[in-house]
Amino acid sequence: MVQPTDLVGTWTLHRTVEDRRADASGVVTGSTELRSTGPDEVVWTETGTMVLAGRATPVSRTLLVRRAPDGVWRVHFADGRVFHDWVWSAPVDHACAPDAYTGELSGDTERWTVRWQARGPAKDYRLDSVLEGRTGAAD
Repeated sequence: MVQPTDLVGTWTLHRTVEDRRADASGVVTGSTELRSTGPDEVVWTETGTMVLAGRATPVSRTLLVRRAPDGVWRVHFADGRVFHDWVWSAPVDHACAPDAYTGELSGDTERWTVRWQARGPAKDYRLDSVLEGRTGAAD
């Protein structure tokens, strides 16, 4: 299984966006950086531009990936709330009522993907992210 520390570096990000509720699709292009801040934490930062329905909008987010005392890696939002466990090549869920979120991290240390689908009364979308072309990886 690929660990967050295996992916340290800066990656080219390409994300497709399919918002079925808005009947709109688009892309996000930019970069994703995973930076180790110690043996038990990796900071995950994304920056880029989303083009959706003909409009370009700057986008960014920061996530924290932390290893818990039980050895399990968990992805957290920047404010510290748990997003999901770091599970490789298997579905993960994020509880955020009233909608259901299902994601998956997969790939290898050369190219990896992050997929999310949200369905429910408020949201109906799919995000497919491809990360490749890593620079600045630790030797």
